[in-house]
Amino acid sequence: MPESAHAPSARPPLPTPRGPISAAVIDFCTGRIGDPFPTSGEVDPYGDDLQLALHVCYELHYRGFDGVPEEMEWHHELLGVRLELESTFLTALRRDVPGGDDLEAEIGALLTERVGEPGISHHLAERGTLGQMREYVTHRSAYHLKEADPQLLVISRLDGPAKAGLMTVQHDEYGAGRAEQMHSELFAAMMRELGLCDHYGHHLDEVSAAALAEVNLMSLCGMRRELRGAAVGLFAVIELTSSPGSARLVRAARRLGCGPATEHYYAEHVEADAVHEQVLRREVIAPLVRAEPELAGGLVFGIQASGLLGGRFSDEILGAWSAGRSSLR
Repeated sequence: MPESAHAPSARPPLPTPRGPISAAVIDFCTGRIGDPFPTSGEVDPYGDDLQLALHVCYELHYRGFDGVPEEMEWHHELLGVRLELESTFLTALRRDVPGGDDLEAEIGALLTERVGEPGISHHLAERGTLGQMREYVTHRSAYHLKEADPQLLVISRLDGPAKAGLMTVQHDEYGAGRAEQMHSELFAAMMRELGLCDHYGHHLDEVSAAALAEVNLMSLCGMRRELRGAAVGLFAVIELTSSPGSARLVRAARRLGCGPATEHYYAEHVEADAVHEQVLRREVIAPLVRAEPELAGGLVFGIQASGLLGGRFSDEILGAWSAGRSSLR
């Protein structure tokens, strides 16, 4: 596997604002402090402005941005804005999912692929173009260039067998001790093979709000102890549903002649996530709910919210392609 072409510690530039809230957050990060922050009360909770503003706030806890002082990560005014944005986002999600605490039913649904509901991986495997494959990878770079980092945030909020089980999965995500085999590095190698820039945050201006919303929810739940059940639920969705979709993306890579790095990235997830599914169910979720049964509702919320946001992303991307236009901004 080739070495990474980018400097791992490089910080990306701030993105272009997508509305008044994200503009105010970005200005604040660079020291251009003007009028009070706009309220998020009337903004689309799933839209570009709120999701980009949230994403910028969260990225201060990951790599940060070029030209933004490190201490901005914990600036009290920015944290207050982030809490308001999170509240708007969470309120919408809780309104739009059915809720409940029937965890067994939710996991059973995850393990059963619904016939007649083709998604992005079906499209790419059967008739997608190379350009559409590159667009899909571009959107997913918002998460996969830091793959598993949001889930790592919840580790300190767990205890006992659930913590050990989740760390077992994370050990694989980070290459089992081999930096070049970290899943984020495998994704970067795929990007280079597809002719895309693999620099962290490089494509942020192109990525849809729907893609940002999925990553933002992972960060939000990982950073809040009260949402640790939801954080595990989000991770469960990834690990319990990834293998079939990854297998289809292997077929897509072969059909489109993408190359070995692209095929390897998705083939790795076919094998690894089949194992991770068992670990998540038996060694993380089961002991977590036995120890803290009150978290079942949080797990259900995480699973349902992930399904809602994933559906919005799929509908947006497939809708653009069906209309004959790019899905990128």
